[in-house]
Amino acid sequence: MSSFDVVVIGSGPGGYVAAIRCAQLGMKTAIIEKYSTLGGTCLNVGCIPSKALLASSHHYEELQHFADHGIEVSGEVKVNLEKMIARKQAVVDQTSGGVKYLMDKNNITVFEGVGSFENATTINITKNDGSVEKIEAKNTIIATGSKPSSLPFISIDKERIITSTEALKLTEVPKHFVIIGGGVIGLELGQVYLRLGAQVSVVEFMDRIIPGMDGALSKELTKVLKKQGMKFYTSHKVKEVSRNGNAVTVKADDAKGNEVVLEGDYALVSVGRRPYTDGLNADKAGVKITERGQVEVNDHLQTTASNIYAIGDVVRGAMLAHKAEEEGVMVAEYLAGQKPHIDYNLIPGVVYTWPEVAAVGKTEEQLKEAGIAYKAGNFPFKALGRARASADTDGFVKILADAKTDEVLGIHMIGARTADLIAEAVTAMEFRASAEDISRMSHAHPTFAEAIKEAALAATGNRALHV
Repeated sequence: MSSFDVVVIGSGPGGYVAAIRCAQLGMKTAIIEKYSTLGGTCLNVGCIPSKALLASSHHYEELQHFADHGIEVSGEVKVNLEKMIARKQAVVDQTSGGVKYLMDKNNITVFEGVGSFENATTINITKNDGSVEKIEAKNTIIATGSKPSSLPFISIDKERIITSTEALKLTEVPKHFVIIGGGVIGLELGQVYLRLGAQVSVVEFMDRIIPGMDGALSKELTKVLKKQGMKFYTSHKVKEVSRNGNAVTVKADDAKGNEVVLEGDYALVSVGRRPYTDGLNADKAGVKITERGQVEVNDHLQTTASNIYAIGDVVRGAMLAHKAEEEGVMVAEYLAGQKPHIDYNLIPGVVYTWPEVAAVGKTEEQLKEAGIAYKAGNFPFKALGRARASADTDGFVKILADAKTDEVLGIHMIGARTADLIAEAVTAMEFRASAEDISRMSHAHPTFAEAIKEAALAATGNRALHV
């Protein structure tokens, strides 16, 4: 029986990064993946393929505005969805292949099959042909990720009533795409097909979309997406989803109890994700699973079995690839005797629609609820020369700072390239910068990043220069 210092179950961003860091630190490492490709949900049916489709559809949408830039395109412009999906898959294959390269480079043994515990130190790997291989693990990291959630009364057929996985490989552009859930995944995939010509309706139980983010971001994104043609039904409780041939009917009650009926040809169920521990046999290793289906861990991400750890979507906290990566590195370094830490308040959240939405730290609603005195500085993208030059004037940056100390408590932005700009915000907050610190940093002109400096100026006594 092969023996390893560390065995990682699951090869998503958390799992494969954990394996690499363990190997870098001199541990004999193995990784178990039940699918034939590495990378988990993120690389195969999540982050990477959705961004590929967002990029392709964005190019098509931009084409509609070329005339505004003095570029005249003659002849018919058509969407070839088959080629678009094929390009997406090529990006996925290349990225997944890159992970395989990294495993080989770092001498990490890769096992294909379903990993399950026989006990705390013995793992069974069930192969596709039904055979079972046993390996021994001094330490194990559970990184089995998550799966799309549903509602009890919805029967997902993966043809017309679908999850995000199926939405990434449709063979036609929907006529009317009904999306159940106004979170990140639903909005991103909704915008892909909206750009390609679909009518898109979003049904959300809460009173606003992206309800976990700052309310100002939700309000601005709603306004922009409505302008693009997306329809919203917030404060609507879905009660029935049915299919008749190629037609899907979604019934919901509004805030007053009135029934609303939406007829579409596809319905995307996008109501979040659930931790995935199926087949893990965690109880045989003494690993406790909570009532919410998460693996219970302490501050070191150690489970109730002292030599077993868990990271990513399968544990508490935001289900984000980069959060899983940080946790993977943290566990590896902890096993090596180091003293790593993660500040979960500084894990940024991003929505990759256009305009992009990004945030880190506390929202205005959270500060109010906690009774923390704060000051806010806002700066609109329409006041930026760079934004006007590229016709990307939707959005703003908002900085929230402590009313007494001026320490930045949260930075929230919506606009072009905010998915990249948020890194500046994380860096500033990691070093506990004040709003004035940011306001006195030189920002290249003309750039979108100037909005961060201007918002900081606005937060330090209404000193913004260009509005």
